[in-house]
Amino acid sequence: MRQMKPNRRQIFTVGAAAAAATVATSTQNASAAAEFAASTTSTTGPYGSGVLGSWTGATRAISTPAQIQRTRDTNGVFMFGDSISVQDGKSLAIRLLNRDGSQLAVHNWSSRPTSGAVDALQQWASTYGLPRRILMASGSNDIFDPPKFAAQVARAVSIVGQNRILYWVNIQVVRKSVTSTVQLADQRNSSWLNMQLYDAQEKYPNLRIVRWAEWLWVKPYRLLNYLRDGVHPTVPLGQDARNELIVQSLVQR
Repeated sequence: MRQMKPNRRQIFTVGAAAAAATVATSTQNASAAAEFAASTTSTTGPYGSGVLGSWTGATRAISTPAQIQRTRDTNGVFMFGDSISVQDGKSLAIRLLNRDGSQLAVHNWSSRPTSGAVDALQQWASTYGLPRRILMASGSNDIFDPPKFAAQVARAVSIVGQNRILYWVNIQVVRKSVTSTVQLADQRNSSWLNMQLYDAQEKYPNLRIVRWAEWLWVKPYRLLNYLRDGVHPTVPLGQDARNELIVQSLVQR
C-alpha cells in the first residue's frame, strides 16, 4: 500500500526542525563536501543555496554495456544518481543481489542535477531498452534551482512509461560546510523538491518515493550520525540505512 503524502505544514515544520538541529551542531562537525557541487560559486543565488557550476568533469560510476544489457535481459534495476550514489552504488548492488538476485546497472555522476540524470535515462532507453524497475536517486543538486525539478520528474515518468515502476529517493540536504543562513535555505529547498515529488506521486500511480528524508527527520540525531557532511551518508551506518530503504522498496513489487 502506498504511503500517504505528508501535508505541506508537516513538511515545513519537520524540515525546519531538522535544519535547526543540524545548524546547532554544524560548527562542531563541519567538513567540506567536496563531492557535492564542487564548483558551486560563493553567491547564494536566487534560492539561497548557491549556484551550481560545471559538473561534467566530476567523478562518476557508469556500468559497462555488457552489465547494462545483462541487467535489462534479467529484468534487474537501472539506477541514475549523483555523488551519493557514486559512493553507495556498489554496496547497493551487493545488497540487492543478495536480497532477490536482481542485477543493478548504474549511471551515477557527482554534482549532476536531475536534468542530466534524465538525459542519461533517455539515452539508455533508446540504446538498450528499459527493465521493469527504474531507480532515480537524484535531486540533491537541484537545491540550487528547485523550480525546474518537477518538469524533470515528469520527463522521467514519460520515458519510463505506464508499464514500469519508477522509484525515486527523496532529498535531504543541509550542508555542514556553509553558513547557518545557507543551511536553512538548503533545508527549505530540499522540502520544496520533496513536495514536488509528492505532488507528482498524486498524478502518476507508477511513481514510488523512497522516503529517506522522513527516515532522517523522525529521529533528529540521525541527521548527525547518518550524514557525514549533511548530504552524504556515513559509511557504513548511513549507507546501510539508505540502501536498505531502497532495497525494501525495490523488492515490494
